Amino acid sequence: MKKIIFIAAAIVFGVCFLAGGPGVYAQQGAGGAEYVQGVGTAGNVNWSTGTLTAVGIGAPPERFYGKPQARPMAMRAAQVDAYRKLLEVANGVRVDATTMVRDYAVESDVVRTQVEGIVRGATIVKTEYLSDGTVEVTVSMPLSGAGSSLSQAVYPRLMESAGFPQAPPSGYPAVQPIPQIPAAPAPGTPPAAPAGGEVFTGLVVDARGIQARPAMSPKIVDENGEEVYGSMHVDREYAVQQGMSGYARDLTAAQSNARVTNNPFTVKGIKADGPGKSNIVISTADANQLRAASDNLSFMKKCRVMIVLD
Repeated sequence: MKKIIFIAAAIVFGVCFLAGGPGVYAQQGAGGAEYVQGVGTAGNVNWSTGTLTAVGIGAPPERFYGKPQARPMAMRAAQVDAYRKLLEVANGVRVDATTMVRDYAVESDVVRTQVEGIVRGATIVKTEYLSDGTVEVTVSMPLSGAGSSLSQAVYPRLMESAGFPQAPPSGYPAVQPIPQIPAAPAPGTPPAAPAGGEVFTGLVVDARGIQARPAMSPKIVDENGEEVYGSMHVDREYAVQQGMSGYARDLTAAQSNARVTNNPFTVKGIKADGPGKSNIVISTADANQLRAASDNLSFMKKCRVMIVLD
């Protein structure tokens, strides 16, 4: 009976909209080269494939056991439970070092409505009927890409806060990157490489061993705090379609990923910064080598960045 009451309570879709507190965004390892992060007990975010997943469980009311209505009612309860949990996962996704999706949802009714709509449109990828009459439903939704993706709700607001003009209601055009003016080097900083430096096709940041964590909008900065890569370097359309960076748990897999094509520049992260540990500091020497060729702005605009995490 307690189990039935618990499942029935889960049917109230909005009750746990802001569920979760400190510790909800907990790390969970994944096999192979994929980086999967669990969000409490609700589900997980696969940062390598760019998908959010949750599993819901449902059972029919006791009075319907053994009747034709039992299975459809259990199925419906499982679906609602899965969508509720997926909403919890979506709200637990880190946007950047200081912000999570639920922060945007609290601040903006538009973002909250968009996120709720995206979750309700998630795809059912697995249905399992158990021997005790309960049903398990697995639902999944993309973090970025065409269709219903979380990036379409979050990135426009992120870009606007970073200084991009507000997108028109009917959609938004591709935004040209703002020309980057190199900052004056701090005293004692090695001189930048001469103009016409090596042109790379992408950036691979080895952030293993520094407790870095994934986010939708990570920043790469040098030792002086000057931004090397971030939301101001990318084209909005590329960010929405494929995310600002890819994530992997294996360096070789990251270097051979199609995202960074055939000549990526690989750098070692020195430390992770920011409350969410999603900003990664690289050496000023590496940053200067990357900045030496203005053509390298092209791959940053197209979000050709991979980050390797533990």
